[in-house]
This record gives sequence, C-alpha cells and structure tokens, in this order.
Amino acid sequence: MTIIIHRIRLLDGVAPDRFETWVRDVDYATCPELPSVLSFSVQRTAGPAAEGHAAAEPPVYVEIIEVSSLADFEHDMQSPPFQKLVSDFDQMAEVVSETVGDRIGDGYRA
Repeated sequence: MTIIIHRIRLLDGVAPDRFETWVRDVDYATCPELPSVLSFSVQRTAGPAAEGHAAAEPPVYVEIIEVSSLADFEHDMQSPPFQKLVSDFDQMAEVVSETVGDRIGDGYRA
C-alpha cells in the first residue's frame, strides 16, 4: 500500500470554510468512484505565527491518501471524476509539497 501526503495552502482570498465544506461534501464523496483509493482524509493544522505577530496565518492542510498502487492511482487520475476534483481544487488551493512512501505494517487505529 502506498501513502501520498500533500501539504496544501489555500489561495489568497479563499475562506477556510469554503474549502473545508468542499472537502466534506465533494472530495470525500468522490472517493468511492476512484477504485485505487483505499482511504483519504484531510487534516487542518494551525498556520505558523508570523514573526513578531501574535496572530497565526491561515490554516495549512495536510491530506493523506492511501492507494493500492501508484500505477492504479495514476490511472484513476485520468478519470472524469478525478479531473473534476482537480478543477475545483485548483480554484481554491495548491499543493505545496508531496511525500510518497509505504506504511510499515498495519499501523494502529482504535
């Protein structure tokens, strides 16, 4: 099983609520149409405090995608449902880093 981790930054002027609603209502709902996706979640993290300022920047998001294989996922990326996700996503956010790896064992989940 392959794990893909994206660090995501919202585009200027995009409200976190707009992005988070889209993640819950559209992004998650599309996953069953992508056979290679075994699990998918998006996490909100606090943005870093700007130097010399008490207020934090907008949140930074991290998405974790577990796929059956990179080849299978690359195939799914060509599908109309995935292309629609890309089109929507590109209007709100950008991936600022990507890490790809493999899980060690089954992990733990309560």
